[in-house]
Amino acid sequence: MSPGLGLRHQRVQRLRRLLARRSVRRAEGVFVVEGPSVLAAALAAGAEVEGVYLAPGAPERVQVLAEQAAAGGARVFELAPGVLERVADTVTPQPVLAVVRQPRPSWASLGRASLAVVLAGARDPGNAGTVVRNAAAAGADLVVFGEESVDPFNPKTVRASAGAVLVVPVLCGPALEALAGLRAGGTRVLAAVARGGQPHTEVDLARPVALVLGNEAAGLDPAVAGACDEQVSVPMPGAVESLNLASAAAVLLFEAVRQRSNLPDVPRAGEGSKGPGGRW
Repeated sequence: MSPGLGLRHQRVQRLRRLLARRSVRRAEGVFVVEGPSVLAAALAAGAEVEGVYLAPGAPERVQVLAEQAAAGGARVFELAPGVLERVADTVTPQPVLAVVRQPRPSWASLGRASLAVVLAGARDPGNAGTVVRNAAAAGADLVVFGEESVDPFNPKTVRASAGAVLVVPVLCGPALEALAGLRAGGTRVLAAVARGGQPHTEVDLARPVALVLGNEAAGLDPAVAGACDEQVSVPMPGAVESLNLASAAAVLLFEAVRQRSNLPDVPRAGEGSKGPGGRW
């Protein structure tokens, strides 16, 4: 293990750039995870960990994780006292940072999606990360981040996802292109709207579907909404205008899980098997 790296060390300066700039993360194809829980999730997911950076006197659990990462080819460095506090994205820094390779799932996976989420203009990293976590928990096949959405590898998004950005495949690109790919593969595309859509419990979510969610304040862009097959809403008898984006995603995703729970097998998009009543 290298002795403590100071704040001006080139590796530490790279960490700062990766945490701060989407363009650097995109150009290098890596991102930074913070804390033992997210690092453990990355290792469990089989992610490629490039480097691990430890605070002085890091606890035993962190040392064990660093050894696991090193066994997989990662380099391990100790930071000088006070450096992690200057570099980390959080107010109360975790005792470890790690640089991880971004997964690169194929856009061909759009044609095989049974349950997908498309974020078309989601700007809040906490909301977006929680949606990814919900999607992973619901067994979704993929999450698409439209080009107007926050970076899925933003440090706040990664933290909110609890490492789920490495569990469920995440695609980044034009939302309209993603919708076209999903529909071409036989996946029905549903626009989530606050009001006026079909109630979510009355929409068939047991067959292959993609749930499209828009900007937290403005909702879906009209062009994106127009490219969807149907609109779906969560009825809200209370005196609020809309649900939080992540909450709406959770309700819709787990309604899909509920509807599918009694089916013997849910076919992938593009497969010709039939479900109960010949709905496929």
